[in-house]
Amino acid sequence: MNYIKKILVANRGEIAIRIMRTCREMEIKSVAVFSEADRTSLHVRYADEAFYVGKAPSSESYLNVEKIIEVAKQSGADAIHPGYGFLSENARFARRCQEEGIIFIGPSPEVIDQMGDKIKARETMQKAGIPVVPGTEGSVDTEEEALRAIRQIGLPVMIKASAGGGGKGMRLVHNEKDIVSSVRAARSEAKSAFGDDSVYIEKYISSPHHIEFQILGDQHGNAIHLFERECSVQRRHQKMIEETPSPLMTPELREKMGSAAVEAAKAVKYSGAGTIEFLVDDNLNYYFLEMNTRLQVEHPITERVTGIDLVKQQIKIAEGQELSIKQEKLALGGHSIECRIYAEDPDNNFMPSPGKIYKISEPLGLGVRTDGYVYEGYEIPIHYDPMISKLIVWGGTRDEAIRRMRRALYEYKITGVKTSIKYLERIMNTPDFIQGKYDTHFIEKNQEYLLNNGTPEDSDDMVIIAAYIDYLDKINRIQTDNQGFAPAQSRWKKISYINHF
Repeated sequence: MNYIKKILVANRGEIAIRIMRTCREMEIKSVAVFSEADRTSLHVRYADEAFYVGKAPSSESYLNVEKIIEVAKQSGADAIHPGYGFLSENARFARRCQEEGIIFIGPSPEVIDQMGDKIKARETMQKAGIPVVPGTEGSVDTEEEALRAIRQIGLPVMIKASAGGGGKGMRLVHNEKDIVSSVRAARSEAKSAFGDDSVYIEKYISSPHHIEFQILGDQHGNAIHLFERECSVQRRHQKMIEETPSPLMTPELREKMGSAAVEAAKAVKYSGAGTIEFLVDDNLNYYFLEMNTRLQVEHPITERVTGIDLVKQQIKIAEGQELSIKQEKLALGGHSIECRIYAEDPDNNFMPSPGKIYKISEPLGLGVRTDGYVYEGYEIPIHYDPMISKLIVWGGTRDEAIRRMRRALYEYKITGVKTSIKYLERIMNTPDFIQGKYDTHFIEKNQEYLLNNGTPEDSDDMVIIAAYIDYLDKINRIQTDNQGFAPAQSRWKKISYINHF
C-alpha cells in the first residue's frame, strides 16, 4: 500500500482549492502551481507550498508537462492530482508521471488513450454490449465518404471530432447542401483545438436529454455507480446547470443505465473516478455518448446526495486501496442542483467579463455550498475559463432545492464584473425547468423569456449607488449638525425598493 503524503495539484481556481480541502482533511500536504497571472490567486494562498510554473498562457504554465513534473520532484510530492481540464485527460502526462515514479491520481494512460478517442470508445462500448448512437464505425477521411455515410444514416446528423470535448469540433447538419461545409468546419476547429482533425458521424437524436452516471473503479476490478446527473441545461454544448436525481429518470431506467455504466467501466478496467455520459430520447431509449476519465465540474451534487467525498475516494484508489462502498448500500438522499457562475455578460452574447472584484457576498444557510476562488480586490485574468464559482444547493425534494437555489442566487452579490447570476435566477423561474420538462434545447426554446424577464442585471449596482449617495448625504448631515442644525432623516429606506423589481 502506497500511502500518499504530499499531492501536487496540477490545476488552478476553484477545483484546486476543492482538492486541497480534502487533502487537508486527510492530513496530506498540498502543493500549488501557478502562472504569472495567478500569483495572487486563492489556491496559491491555501496550499502548503506553491511554485511558479510559467507565464500566463496555459501552454506556458498549466499545460507544461515537464515543468510540472520538475516541480513535483523538487517539492517531494509523491502524487499529482490533475483536477479537470488542462492535463486531466492527457495520456502523455499520466505516462510521464509513471516514468518518474509519481502517482497519477486518475486512470492508466492506456485507458485515457482508449476512451479519449471517441471512435475507439464507441467500438469498446459496442463490444461490451452498451447501446451507442447509430453512426460511422470509424472516422470519415474524405468529404465524399462523409456524404455516403450521411445518406446511409439519414439526416439530421452530428459531425463530431474524434478527440473532441467542450462542444468543439461539432456541427449539426439538417440539409444535404450543408454537409461539405460542415465537415470542413468541424475538421478545422478540431485541428485547432486538439491537434487532430479526424471526425466521425452520428445520427442526431432530436429532443435529447444529456444524462451522465458517476462511476468509481479500483485497481482490484471492482466498480460501482453513484447514480445520475441531469446535464441538459446547456448553451453551445456547454453545461450551465446540473441536477440529481434527473427529473426524467424512472427507477427501472436508473437500474438499466447504472448497470450499463458499471459494465462500461469494467470493460476498460477503469480505476478512479469517471463519468459515463448518455443521450436519452423521449421514449427513454439511451445511448452511450462518451466517457470522461476525470473528475467532473458537477461532481459536488453527487457528493451532496450520496454523502461521499469523491476526491477522497480518488486518493484512496490511487493508493491501491479496495473500494469499501458497496452498490447495494448506496441510496439517493434528497435533491441537489448546481449552477455555474461565470464572469460573463448574458445580455451581450455572454462575452467574458474579466476585471477586478470590488465586492462579493456569497450565500450561506442550510443546504448551500459555494466552491469558488475569487475574493474582494482579486482581478479575474483574461487567460482562462471565465467560470469563477459553483453554487450547489440541497433540498429534501426537487421543489425545495429549486426554492433554495433561488434564495441563494438572490443572496449572491458580485460587483466589478458582469456575471451570469441573474440569468441563472431566470432559469430557476422558467416553467419548463420548474416542471422538469426540458432537454438540451432548453436555452434556445426559452431564449426570449431568459433575456427579457427577471430582475434587471444592473439593479444591484443601482442599490449600491443609492447606498453610496445615502452615505455621502449622511456625511453632509453630520457636518451640518456640527454647525448647529438638526440632522435630516435617512433617505435609504425610501430608495431600497429598487432591488425588488
